[in-house]
Amino acid sequence: MPFYHKLGKIPHKRHTVFSKPNGGMYYEQLFGTVGFDGMSSLLYHTHRPTMVKNILVAKDVTPKVAVDKNLKSISLKGFSVKPTDDFLDSRVAVLINNDCHISLAAPKQSMTDYFYKNADCDEMIFVHKGTGTLRTIVGNLKFGPGDYLMIPRGMIYAFTFDSEDNRLFIVESTSPMYTPKRYRNWFGQLLEHSPFCERDLRQPDELETHDELGDFRMMIKKEGMLHEYVYASHPFDVIGWDGYNYPYAFSIHDFEPITGRVHLPPPIHQTFEAAGFVVCSFCPRLYDYHPEAIPAPYNHSNIDSDEVLYYVDGDFMSRNHIQQGQITLHPAGIPHGPHPGAAERSIGQKETEELAVMVDTFKPLKVTQAAMDLIDGDYHKSWLDK
Repeated sequence: MPFYHKLGKIPHKRHTVFSKPNGGMYYEQLFGTVGFDGMSSLLYHTHRPTMVKNILVAKDVTPKVAVDKNLKSISLKGFSVKPTDDFLDSRVAVLINNDCHISLAAPKQSMTDYFYKNADCDEMIFVHKGTGTLRTIVGNLKFGPGDYLMIPRGMIYAFTFDSEDNRLFIVESTSPMYTPKRYRNWFGQLLEHSPFCERDLRQPDELETHDELGDFRMMIKKEGMLHEYVYASHPFDVIGWDGYNYPYAFSIHDFEPITGRVHLPPPIHQTFEAAGFVVCSFCPRLYDYHPEAIPAPYNHSNIDSDEVLYYVDGDFMSRNHIQQGQITLHPAGIPHGPHPGAAERSIGQKETEELAVMVDTFKPLKVTQAAMDLIDGDYHKSWLDK
C-alpha cells in the first residue's frame, strides 16, 4: 500500500504541455494497474517510451511441473540452488499455482546489459543475503538482508549487487499485492494496531535520468514467455513523476510482532496480501505469557490452504533440524504441527529468535521439476516418535 510520492520535475497540471528547457516537450505516460481503477503514477519521459527498434527471440520460461496434485509435506534445501551469473537465469521456480510462483535465486552478477519488466505479475523479492541497489524507471532503492522489495507489475528495473554472494526468495503474484486491509482505515492509512506503519516503508529516493539514444535491451515476461525487445531510448529517461504506483522496500526487521497471553494464530504475522495468498513475517518476539502457556503452535489442519515457510535465521520453535534457506510445504487437507519434543521444549521459554517468511496460498501448489532436485529426505515422516 504505497502512499502518494513524487520525484523530479512535474508540470503543475496533469495532461498538459510540459516543455523542455531547449524546446520540445516531455512525454507523459500513465503507469497504472487494474485498468484505470487501481493505483497509478504519471511519468514524464525525455523521449517517447514507445520507440521499439527490434523484437528478437522469445523463449518459454514456464516452470515444468513434476507433481500436479500434491498431498505430501516436503522440505527443500533452498541453499542448494547453485549461484548463477545472470539474474533471470538464476531464478528457480519451486512451487506454483495460478495465483503465484514461488522461486529461489542466487544471482552473482549485476544486470549491466539489459533491463527487465514482468508484465504478468507483481513481484515480492525477499533479500536473504546480499546488498545493492534496485534501479528502476521511477528511482532507486538501496537494499540489504531482510528487505522485502515490492515491485509492481510492468515496472522496468535492473539489479546492481555489491558482491556475488546473494540469496533471494521471490513470490510472483498474478494479482496486486497490498498491505492487509484490516490494518488500514478507509483512506488507506495504516492504523495504530498495525505491526508496521508508513515510516517503515522506504520509497525510491534517487531518480536516475538518462538522455540517451541507441540500442537498449529489455527482457519482458508475458504469459510465461520471455521476450527480448530493443528500444531506441534509455528506459531510465524519466525527468519526474508522481502517484501511488511504484516499488518500495520494507525490512522484516521493522515488523513489530503482536503477542498475547496464549498462542495467537498466524494472521497476526500477516504482512502482505493478494487475491490468492497472504505473506506473513515470523520475527524475534516475546513468547506467550500465560503461566501455563504452550508457546509452540498447536496442531492444526490445513483444510483450505497450502502453507509454505522459508526459514531465514534462528531456531524455529516448532521445527527440528532447520537450516537457513530451507523451505517446508504443508499441503491443504492434512494436519500438521510441532515436531516431536518442540511443544515440550517451548514451555517456560521467554522468547524466540526465529526469522522466517510464510506464504499461505488458497489454492493447491504444484511442485516443479526443479524442486525435486532440492527435496531433503522423508520430511513427511518427521513427526514419528524416534
